[in-house]
Amino acid sequence: MSSAALIVFGLVTLLGLVSLLPPLAARLKLPYSVLLALAGVALGLLTQVPVEANSALATDLLTALQQFEISAEAIIIIFLPALLFEAALGVDLRSLIEDLAPILTMAVVAVVICTLVVGFTLAGASDYGLLACLLLGSIVATTDPAAVIGIFKEVGAPRRLLTLVEGESLLNDAAAISIFTLLIAAILHPGTVGPAGAVVSFLVSAVGGAVVGFGMGIATTSLFRILSGWPRAEITLSISLAYLSYFVSEHYLHLSGVVACVAAGLVIGAARRTRLTQETAEQLEGAWGQIGFWANSLIFLLAAMFVPRFVGNMSWSAIGLVILLYLATLLARAGTVFGLLPVFERLGLSQRIDARFKGAMLWGGLRGAISLALALAVTENHALPGAIRDFVAASVTGFVLMTLFINGTTLRPFIRLFQLNRLSAVGAGVRDRAAVMTLAEVRDHVAEAAEGGRFDRNVTDSVLADLDARLAVERSVCAPFGAAEGVLGKRQTMRVGLTVMTARESARCLDFLHARVVDRRIAEQMLAHAQKLRDAVRPQGHPDTERKRWEADKAFAKTWKRNLRYGPQFRLALVLQNRFGFDRVLANALAERFELLVNQRRLLAEMGPFARDRLGALLGEETTARLIELNADRTKAVEDALLALRLQYPTYAEALQRQHLERVARVWEDRGYQALLSQGVISGEVAQALTEQAVDRYPDIDRRPRLDTRMSARELVARVPLFANLSEDALARIVRQLRPRLTLPEELIVRKGERGESMFFIASGAVRLTVPSGDIELGSGDFFGELALITGRPRVTDVISLGFCQLLELGATDFRTLLAGDPALKAQIESVANQRLGTGTAAAK
Repeated sequence: MSSAALIVFGLVTLLGLVSLLPPLAARLKLPYSVLLALAGVALGLLTQVPVEANSALATDLLTALQQFEISAEAIIIIFLPALLFEAALGVDLRSLIEDLAPILTMAVVAVVICTLVVGFTLAGASDYGLLACLLLGSIVATTDPAAVIGIFKEVGAPRRLLTLVEGESLLNDAAAISIFTLLIAAILHPGTVGPAGAVVSFLVSAVGGAVVGFGMGIATTSLFRILSGWPRAEITLSISLAYLSYFVSEHYLHLSGVVACVAAGLVIGAARRTRLTQETAEQLEGAWGQIGFWANSLIFLLAAMFVPRFVGNMSWSAIGLVILLYLATLLARAGTVFGLLPVFERLGLSQRIDARFKGAMLWGGLRGAISLALALAVTENHALPGAIRDFVAASVTGFVLMTLFINGTTLRPFIRLFQLNRLSAVGAGVRDRAAVMTLAEVRDHVAEAAEGGRFDRNVTDSVLADLDARLAVERSVCAPFGAAEGVLGKRQTMRVGLTVMTARESARCLDFLHARVVDRRIAEQMLAHAQKLRDAVRPQGHPDTERKRWEADKAFAKTWKRNLRYGPQFRLALVLQNRFGFDRVLANALAERFELLVNQRRLLAEMGPFARDRLGALLGEETTARLIELNADRTKAVEDALLALRLQYPTYAEALQRQHLERVARVWEDRGYQALLSQGVISGEVAQALTEQAVDRYPDIDRRPRLDTRMSARELVARVPLFANLSEDALARIVRQLRPRLTLPEELIVRKGERGESMFFIASGAVRLTVPSGDIELGSGDFFGELALITGRPRVTDVISLGFCQLLELGATDFRTLLAGDPALKAQIESVANQRLGTGTAAAK
């Protein structure tokens, strides 16, 4: 067999072995990484056996394993980007940001502390130099999340604990590898890199890598739109991104390729829900899950095959150093977890982390493939002294095996001992009620199926009796709703209900997007609003928040009201239109708000029935009624905001609603053809032809209707009764002097006490004037602001728009010019002004 064939034969044999290990690990109750290490060590021993097999197959297999040489650099380049990118894809970016302080502490500070503690401890206990011991400390500072996360998921550990461990493992590789590289350079070229320079180099490398990775990730998401409908091409592009982000940063820009790869993976992971179709997102997740499994398994297996070579001639003193290394790393990790993290909590930089979580983080600091690969890289660097290479290789190998066989095998009992796999009181209450609700529905379905299938009565009664018995048991363990000492109190019940409602809202937003009922940008805004609501119903800040009568429903209401406000981007668009006449930005902003409100109204129409029909049995009548009330208040606010826009732009409102209904029609038409195809009623060719015809029937369905915010000054002037009887010349003169202005609902148009520089005519809309005798409302055809121009005194009241208003603004100089040229108009304005002064309303300010 040729050498190339032997390599392929050996590789596929390893993959075949890997495929058998997960079920075996589950059966033996061992972490998968532990079993991988055992298999790797066994294969390493096997490669040292002379080839004397009688079978040609066995001979070729042993030869392939013995000749299967792969360098540490190749292991890192081939497998590390895939491992990092796959892990980053599955991380919830928002959860990562919420716990960024403790994650960065464990990923960066803990690596530095571990490097220093190990370095100084072993330098004092051995004849090896400080730099060599620090190098060893940087290698063992990187954790391997595979075994820990696998165990956590298996036993049902809390989601936050998983996020902390995943976030640490994603980022600490970059810190450890950066420090490792700097120490290698310091050993080979003494005096070239000082401590300050090392810190600056690390920060530049990490931050620069993050910027490059985020930039490449965002560029890739824009390419997804071009590749939409070609899932294999989109998945291939993501694989290219994982390696390109690593290589471009590491080898061309001399930045951290690890950080760049992680940053790119986080961007794709966050964007895949909205930038990819549902089918493509699922295929992407499946493809990368497979790639991650191969990469993690092979990198561990190949690195572990070198273990017998590293530890074959270890002396008792070397074993003692390994034990000291294990204790030093445990001490360093304990100092970070129980020393530094509480400081961040007291400073308010991090939410409180349960002491049991910290214990699991301490004991779950397993080391694995990356540490072994870095140790292998040291042994292959012949520029380093041979004593350092042997010392690092033996120490790292023994240390990794200790963490796997001590921490790895006892982590599962540790979690059970501290009851980390048990549900909280809130979770237990939800579980009990969810079981009751589901079993009740199951009983109804079984009874319906038995009646439709005409099953024997005695069989049906027996099955239904079993279900009734289970229902009785589940109902008996449910505490009364709102009971002070019950499993689920009133505040917790409300929090659970709002959490479920916001989760349902997020899911329906994605349904709208994947069904192409809403535009991607609108779906992203709706998802962002739903996520803000979900964040709002969770207690934040001080650990004693629950005892301070924190109320989820009030936080929820406050947040949705904030979501409905006009943001700074919208107000900037308004300034550009009012001050500089740039209409396009405002038209886009109004159109997006219009579309957002239309789709939110449809979404909220579903949430009330969902709360009534699905959550009533789960949460009780009182909580459900409050949820429906909150949803009704929110719906009313959305409808009011939408009404303000519809009154101002009725034609655009009609076009937008028509487009939405046409999108719904397109979705159901497409589903109908696909259903006929799956049922065998029509062939694939017919279905394709019908689908293409449907596309032709909706040519502009995905193109937003045009919203024209511009209205000529002449049209606006014509709306003001004051100018109705003017001659054409006078009307043309006024048009030249008046400037159109659009105001938002609740916008402060005139502020009390400011200098009056202009007056306003209301072409459409209404405003409120706040005066001591009571608020005054002015509508279309009225004007205000003239008193400040006539008297020269400051404004004496505020003027606030009640909705969208089209105003005509007249500056002070133009005001005097206009009145001087038109005595009749001057008399009419002065008459109104004198009347206002006489009544004391000061309406014009």
